[in-house]
Amino acid sequence: MTGTPPETAVLSSNQYDLIFYAVVVTAFALFASFLHSVCTKGEVSSRYRPAVLASMCITAIATLSYAVILLKVDTGYTFAGGRYLPNPGALFSISPRYFDWTVTVPLLTIELLAVTTLVGKKLSTLRASTIAASFLMIITGYLGSQVFDHGGSTGWLWLWWAISMVFFIYLYVALVPAVLKSAKELPEVTGRTLVLAMTVLLSTFVVYPIVYLIPIFFHGGWWTVVIQLAFSAADIIAKVGFGALIHKVAKMRTAADMAEGLPGSDEPIWVNDELLSPHRGVQDAGTETDGTHRTRRGL
Repeated sequence: MTGTPPETAVLSSNQYDLIFYAVVVTAFALFASFLHSVCTKGEVSSRYRPAVLASMCITAIATLSYAVILLKVDTGYTFAGGRYLPNPGALFSISPRYFDWTVTVPLLTIELLAVTTLVGKKLSTLRASTIAASFLMIITGYLGSQVFDHGGSTGWLWLWWAISMVFFIYLYVALVPAVLKSAKELPEVTGRTLVLAMTVLLSTFVVYPIVYLIPIFFHGGWWTVVIQLAFSAADIIAKVGFGALIHKVAKMRTAADMAEGLPGSDEPIWVNDELLSPHRGVQDAGTETDGTHRTRRGL
């Protein structure tokens, strides 16, 4: 059976404008999140800073990806007779998302695990397996959506979707128990925020395999709009919203560590306009930074 790639649909002016709007707004949101991470990374101790660095990489890569998508949407359609007709360039108006996800989805798992209580071999093993599963989940989806018949074969779409879902399910099986266990070992508010962050991320992940299947059953300008808007909204939630929650967890854990006399942040720690910990610098005089501190990060 054959399908019709959504990139080949003819768009009305309204449909084209909605796609253009969604891409631009998403790019702005991602860039704003990147700037926020850069400006506030000093609020988080070095123990949890890998989460902030992962968020910075995620939003920077995604911003560049959306710049490419915007270029393809801008040049991939020719306006004629009151409609936007796809030219060969339009075939690449969705594929940059997969380039982005190939890197950023594994980074999202790194970001989540960086603020859990996992340490040592347990952390490194789970991190390696979820990175691999994330990468394989995206690359197999890419093969079905963009490589084999450029998403025009329902048989290939179903096959690669099914393979991708194996890795998708593994991520849930691996991450949910680990995060729930970590949440129980943290202060109540911190634990709840960590669970909320995981819920936001994994709930948003569900959007992608559902949207992937749309071209099998539906075709037309409005369905292309639905695909582009759904992917854009999911990217904002998974990268910006999730990132903000993880940043909050990292700050709360930093404040708790400082209260126990461990090395803290470079700046005062504020959460919801509440000062959790005053400025203490990177460390107090005489505080050791090697050995135990590095081990607890799983290095």
